[in-house]
Amino acid sequence: MKIETFIENINSDFYTGVPDSQLKALCDYLILNYGTDPLHHIIAANEGNAAAIAAGYHLATGKIPVIYMQNSGEGNVINPMASLLNRKVYAIPAIFIIGWRGEPGTRDEPQHIFQGEITTKLLNVMETEYVIVSKETKSHEIEKAMKSFHKELKKGNSVAFIIGKGALELSRKAEYKNSHIMRREEIIEHITAISGDNPVVCTTGKAGRELFEIRERKKAIHATDFLTVGSMGHCSSIALGVALNKPAVRVWCIDGDGAVLMHMGAMAVIGNIKPRNLIHIVINNGAHETVGGQPTAVGSVELALIAKACGYSYSISVDTFAQLDEVLKKVKDSEELCFIEVKCGIGAREDLGRPTIRAVENKDNFMKYLNLNI
Repeated sequence: MKIETFIENINSDFYTGVPDSQLKALCDYLILNYGTDPLHHIIAANEGNAAAIAAGYHLATGKIPVIYMQNSGEGNVINPMASLLNRKVYAIPAIFIIGWRGEPGTRDEPQHIFQGEITTKLLNVMETEYVIVSKETKSHEIEKAMKSFHKELKKGNSVAFIIGKGALELSRKAEYKNSHIMRREEIIEHITAISGDNPVVCTTGKAGRELFEIRERKKAIHATDFLTVGSMGHCSSIALGVALNKPAVRVWCIDGDGAVLMHMGAMAVIGNIKPRNLIHIVINNGAHETVGGQPTAVGSVELALIAKACGYSYSISVDTFAQLDEVLKKVKDSEELCFIEVKCGIGAREDLGRPTIRAVENKDNFMKYLNLNI
């Protein structure tokens, strides 16, 4: 179905959410038509943030907001759905558009499999009426669904469209770029050259895939790396847990700007504890690149200053390889909590592969490495 037809049937003038590859047609449509005009479109920090923004929009206008997300975001949004939007509390209606990763019968990555199985179950528990949109769904079916949905929305209930793979299409594609010259895969290669055999905790998305392929090219072991294939925004907290319990070794965390934004409170916790052996690196390209390249709010945020304010002992921002190498060598042997923001361009290899070991194998190997070698 063409996204224009889908949007016309929904008939809302405000969208907020977190980008998803399954919803790329929607995300590109919103960027091409609204950009990031906050009166019509806000890319939120996380899905709960989007629900709260949507609630404020409804309170001010009386209109129905649209909240979009990947189904992994259901976990982030359940609390505001139950305690803010719910008809037994404030009865604030919203239309959810949810990308169905891990849809049963469709091959997907391991972090999406169970989430895909429980996507509809979670909506049932939340008493949210939904309609599944597939490649075969016709315009009149969306129109019919909206007529049914309007009855629920008038009662203060939320409703949802679950979007299957390839269900929405857009003839044009939005282009995303910035002015930074360094590329993420090269940045990670420079990091691993300095981190050596220290343990690395890497964020979800293309960063982990690139780290895996770098180890493959160098014929290096993978046991040093924990690849956080899901749980976006939580890799720095995982790294904190590792660092506190392995104080004799430097622990490196490779994070992304969209991920750090999603749960930025973790930085305050880390800064308060001040583990002397943790190096937190955020590769900032100002984009949700893994799901399409849509902009994040972090593109205009001074992350190094935020880290300093949170209590990180050493904090710096770099935008050249010369600066990066100098800083990496400096923090390698330091004994303080360090934060490095690396300004990065948008883009990845077209032939970028995926890890060839299962997530549970990655965990087992990483644990053995930590306990046998450190």
